[in-house]
Amino acid sequence: MVYYAGVDLGATNVRAIVAEADGTTIGASRRATPRGPTGIDVTEGVLRTLREACGDAGIAPESIAATGIGSIGPFDLAEGAVIDPANLPDSIDRIPLTGPIEQLIDSDDVYLHNDTTAGVIGERFHSARNPDDMVYVTISSGIGAGVCCDGNIVNGWDGNAGEVGHCVVDPHGRLTCGCGRDGHWEAYCSGNAIPHYARLLAEDDPTISTDLPLEGPDFTAKDVFEFAGEDELADYTIEQLAHWNAMGVTNVVHAFAPIVVSFGGAVALNNEELVVDPIRERVSEMVMTNVPEIRVTDLGDDVVLEGALASALTQGTGDRRRLAN
Repeated sequence: MVYYAGVDLGATNVRAIVAEADGTTIGASRRATPRGPTGIDVTEGVLRTLREACGDAGIAPESIAATGIGSIGPFDLAEGAVIDPANLPDSIDRIPLTGPIEQLIDSDDVYLHNDTTAGVIGERFHSARNPDDMVYVTISSGIGAGVCCDGNIVNGWDGNAGEVGHCVVDPHGRLTCGCGRDGHWEAYCSGNAIPHYARLLAEDDPTISTDLPLEGPDFTAKDVFEFAGEDELADYTIEQLAHWNAMGVTNVVHAFAPIVVSFGGAVALNNEELVVDPIRERVSEMVMTNVPEIRVTDLGDDVVLEGALASALTQGTGDRRRLAN
């Protein structure tokens, strides 16, 4: 038999699945993303995860005909590598992916996509509507978008289309993004950035009362959302996040005119009422064109992995065939 694989390389976890030709998953593996010290260590983590998924499926890696990858960026697409990822340690400057996986599976049918591009592929292939114009937005450790316009997946010549999290929303640039630039959407609203933003707001107005553990080493975005409705600073932070998120999504809508904007990523999935609902309410008042349907993906945190698999199964991003559930 012929088998296919999907790989999801995120800043937090690396995951892999193996499937039969009809899309039925028969093997899976998940590991924490290596934090270095070099990009090769991350590559080895990806290969180890894919080998484990093959072992779980009871097959050899060489039995895989094609593999799709949804990965954090940015990319050197010609080399099939991630370069200078924003949300991994600075010592990781290059993560080879395509070549090592080609060697592992003994096939050159390996397709590398930005993780959000894989997300929009997954959304389209598993959607009952399968719209030709849609955007998948992830709000997680970072922020990005996968775009389908006129039925075509938008990759960009270098694979880096859809990096909307690095659009400037604050011209004053009060917070620095993980990429090193100032004022980016991701610098305020990503899971990694929210604790920094809450501290900034507390410094701006010391009269705001709070029980948030602002100075604690383990203070995270989860704390902010867990204190919602009970803490003045948490509520104010969430309100301000809604402002920046709505601004970012409005820019996406005006740029690509999607029929549907679908959200994923841990911040959005775990806090739909506090993150996605306010975006929906505000965008309808900010958009001067058609207002899209705004929803949360039905695929949960599997959307990127399912999109990577869909890319492998179809050996490209333009095929509209839906996968079997």
